[in-house]
Amino acid sequence: MKQIYKIIWVLLGLFVLIMACSKKATDYRSFLDGKELVYPGVVSNPSAFPGKGRIMLEWHPSPDPSVSKYIVYWNNYADSVIVQSQSHNPSDTVKCLINNLQEYNYTFFIYSFDKDGNKSIPTEIDNARVYGSIYQSTLQNRPVNGDTAYVVSQDGSSVRLMFSAPDTINISTLIKYTNNSGNTEDKVLLPDSNSITLTDYKFGTPVLYQSSYIPSMGAIDTFYTSTYDTFPSIYRLVECDKSLFMPMHLPNDANAGFGTSLNEIWDGNMQPKDYPNIFHTDGAEPLPQHFSFDLGKIYNNLYKVEETGRNCCHNPTDFEIWGIADTTGAITTLPGNDPQWKNEAISKGWTLLKEVVRTDNGIAPFDAYLISNPPPVRFIMIRVLKTYDDPNYVNISQITFWYKE
Repeated sequence: MKQIYKIIWVLLGLFVLIMACSKKATDYRSFLDGKELVYPGVVSNPSAFPGKGRIMLEWHPSPDPSVSKYIVYWNNYADSVIVQSQSHNPSDTVKCLINNLQEYNYTFFIYSFDKDGNKSIPTEIDNARVYGSIYQSTLQNRPVNGDTAYVVSQDGSSVRLMFSAPDTINISTLIKYTNNSGNTEDKVLLPDSNSITLTDYKFGTPVLYQSSYIPSMGAIDTFYTSTYDTFPSIYRLVECDKSLFMPMHLPNDANAGFGTSLNEIWDGNMQPKDYPNIFHTDGAEPLPQHFSFDLGKIYNNLYKVEETGRNCCHNPTDFEIWGIADTTGAITTLPGNDPQWKNEAISKGWTLLKEVVRTDNGIAPFDAYLISNPPPVRFIMIRVLKTYDDPNYVNISQITFWYKE
């Protein structure tokens, strides 16, 4: 009986095998509605170039001549754009600019389509970044050189602005300034240079600068910092016009003696001179004693003084420089050696611009910087407290002032 069952199972298996071998190789088409699966050729070398709220996609076209268009999808296939096929030469480039994008990292899928609607397998561009206001808010203007912000030419006609090397993908820095004619000028500092020279800069006027960047190589948009920065104040030193200087002969001023003249100290000879080409007081009063003169016009930014002594003796080593714009009601009545003279001078409106203390013999030219942000000054009073070798006489060869412009 068991043998009979075995024979039946064998016969049944042979029947199924024969029926299966009788199926046609194309019977799978019944599941495809009688159509074949067709995959158009894919694109090659895809790339993405970021921009501001947009992105440029590029690829080499499919060599498949049946391809009629490409569709690019993003946002999980919620958004798409169609690009018509213009070439099947793989050496050509297809460009697709997508606008109105949020600042984000995107993934794009590129499909090739033929005229029958068949589509290729996808080509993926991953981590394609679009930039916007968030990125722009991180940008800073190129830093100014911390050691030397600018250098004025020796003749004072031009200024070279000094910057540090840019620390990111800097495209340029726009310099905005006022020229000598009062007009606004623009110059561009490129990233491979750390300085730029302004040959027609109007000293004393502000200089603004703004830098631009790209987020990565190949970016299609340039980003500017949100605002201009102001360059550190630029000035040049200009010598006060000595041709305008005049003695004042205020009460209690020390008088020139021994055939000398106060005018000698602004004759332009900056080197120590000998008698009689100097100012030599008559010694009528002991130190401290003062003398005064008119600069000839008001200076708003007196900055530096240089004093040169006689080539031998009686040279100031400790002296005060006082200044005022108008002497009306400001004439001191006390002699320079009165203990209350300083208080009177201040009460009359005079400003102590500098007390100069020399530790040498007082002969060589000696530079001293005046107080910061001085008031307007036209009239100068120099009160000598001490000389190198005499309590009564004062000798000076030259006094020179400079102002900031």
